[in-house]
Formats: sequence, structure tokens, C-alpha cells
Amino acid sequence: MSSRRDFLLHAALGVAATTVAPFVASAGNATRNIDKKDHLPVGMAGYTFAKFDVDKAIAMMNRVAIKYISIKDIHLPLNSSEEKIKEVLGKFSAGGINVYAVGVIYMKTKAAVDEAFAYAKKVGVPLIVGVPNPELLDYTEEKVKEYNIKIAIHNHGPEDKLYPGPKNVYDLIRNRDARMGICLDIGHAMRAGEEPGKAIREYKNRIFDLHIKDVTLAAKDGKATEIGRGVIDFPGLIAALDKVKYQGICSIEFEKDMNDPLPGIAESTGYFRGVINTVEK
Repeated sequence: MSSRRDFLLHAALGVAATTVAPFVASAGNATRNIDKKDHLPVGMAGYTFAKFDVDKAIAMMNRVAIKYISIKDIHLPLNSSEEKIKEVLGKFSAGGINVYAVGVIYMKTKAAVDEAFAYAKKVGVPLIVGVPNPELLDYTEEKVKEYNIKIAIHNHGPEDKLYPGPKNVYDLIRNRDARMGICLDIGHAMRAGEEPGKAIREYKNRIFDLHIKDVTLAAKDGKATEIGRGVIDFPGLIAALDKVKYQGICSIEFEKDMNDPLPGIAESTGYFRGVINTVEK
């Protein structure tokens, strides 16, 4: 096992050496569609940049050649004007970055559900990563049908009383509209006792988005760490994604050092891409 991990680490470091180089972005408008030529495209969960403005977030993403982001309301508030939305989306587009989703958005009332879907429509994305309270799922389903916008409900680990693991989400949506799914946070899933690769295979038709991270322990006390340094089986994860023909984005969410995330993002991105490139399809 250690020799296999060493092999993957060396392969990943080779990729990392290229990802930290400056990335020259396309001058054209960025679309919000996934490039079908990409095999398991790597994106970024916007919360990673909670302590940075949009310009600095874009600069860091360009350093590691990541071109997809799920934008957080930290960078584009829910009550943003059309002018503000145009400004922020324009910056990402000019940086060659596709805003493919919004979230995570928390929804504790019907008014919050209304606001989230209206916001997603104004931003022009097909997916909300969100946390509607369970008693609001009927109403959320109505909005999914009204707007034709998907929702991916995010699991937040053993501390979360609503959706600790992906099974808690799946059990509540399995018989609902097919546009209601899961944003599988693999680190929180691992800490909640669900192995991510197994979860992907079991809930495959409802996995719409992924938050990719690593943790030090498969327990509540597990802490965030660089991808490849923790306990998650990334070759198994990639094999599971290939098996179910996952069509979404693999968005890295780096939370270990949010004051200085770029070194960890670069290492994590390099390792993750290295595993993608070394695991047989």
C-alpha cells in the first residue's frame, strides 16, 4: 500500500510542478458548461477563498489552472444587483473561469428558498449547492420544477444535525424529482462514517457535485489536510467516479489554512490530478 501511495505521490508531484506555473487565460467569454473533453474536470468550491476578494481568488485559480468555480455569496451576495452580478461574472469570464454553480446556500425558510432560486436564475447557473431544512424539501421540490434548476444538497459531517452524511440526503430525496441530488463532501462523509467511493456507487444517479478534500481521521475528530496526506482512498474514489460515469465537476475545497491556501491548493490539485492520470479507466 505504501509503495502504491509513493508511486501516486511522485506522479502527482510531476503534475503539481506544472499546475503552479502561471496560467494564461483565454480572452474569450467563458461558458458555464462543462467541457466534455475533460476527464473528471477539477473545479474549486468558492468557500476556499472566504478570506480573499474575487481578484485574488481568480489569481490563485489561474496559478493552478483551475477553470470552474461554485461561487459563494461571500463573493457575490444573494441580494446583488444585476450590475454587480455582471461585474463579478465578467471578472471570472475574463480570467477564463466558468461559474458553474452557486453555493453553499443555507435555506431555513420558504423565503430563503425563493431567494436562492431567484438568485441562481439571475446568475445564470443550472445548479444550486444548498442546504434546505428537511421540512422545506416539498417546497424546494416545487421550486426545482418551477425554475428547472437542480439542487445538490451538501452533507456537513457528524456535527451537522440535518445532513451529516450523503445517506441522510439520499434517503430524503430518492423518490423526489430527479433534479434533486447531492453535493458529496467527501471529507465530511468520511468523518461521518461513509466511505466516499462506496457512496458514489450507491447514490450515483443523485451525485451532482463533489467537494474534494482530505481528512486526517475517519472520525469526528478528523481534521482537514492536503489531498493525499490523509485517510481517503483517492484511487478508489477515481475508480468509482469512472465506474458511474460521473458527469459533474470535482471541486476542491481547501480548509486547512484559509489565510494562506495557495500552497495547499497547489499540492492538493497536483496530487488529485496525478491520481486521475494514473488510475486506469
